[in-house]
Amino acid sequence: MATESGAITLILGGARSGKSAWAEQLAIRSRRPVVFLATATAGDAEMTARIAAHQAARPAGWRTVEEPLSLASAARQHANPGDLLLIDCLTLWVGNVVLDRIGKERDPDLVTLDEWTRLEGELRAAVDELIETARAANLSLILVSNEVGMGVVPAFPLGRHYRDLLGQVNRAAASRADSVILMIAGLPVDLRRLAGDL
Repeated sequence: MATESGAITLILGGARSGKSAWAEQLAIRSRRPVVFLATATAGDAEMTARIAAHQAARPAGWRTVEEPLSLASAARQHANPGDLLLIDCLTLWVGNVVLDRIGKERDPDLVTLDEWTRLEGELRAAVDELIETARAANLSLILVSNEVGMGVVPAFPLGRHYRDLLGQVNRAAASRADSVILMIAGLPVDLRRLAGDL
């Protein structure tokens, strides 16, 4: 787990499943200097209040970096060798990248399949770059992300493409992570242990 030097842990779960709380407890138990990389942006009053509440709950000694797009660059700029980098979360990061690339004013129904495919490749490459950056700097890395593919199929193309992109990002992160935890009702399930040698 992320308590070991250089370990990469992916924590997945649904909304309010306890993902962030579990990630923060792992970070505290590591006894390493923590850099908290927040991907949320304050687009409205509710989100502003949520961000403020999360900031207030974090340990005072943690360094918080707000970076909605460039995760690997932020890791290189703000984390020192041996630090623990906690990224919360990939869910918002994927949404930020999607909106940045297709444009907030563009009709998402007009985005071509080729563009979505290129964006998937870009996101997977960004995850690989982040993990390579962490390994090169001997950073312990905790990634938090939502598992959004187990609910109702989104009614609109943008929602379906977003769900698929996030699923691919989660798969890319899980394939490189040392530990993959699924949070359900506040309880951690160790997916690597369940999967065995698969």
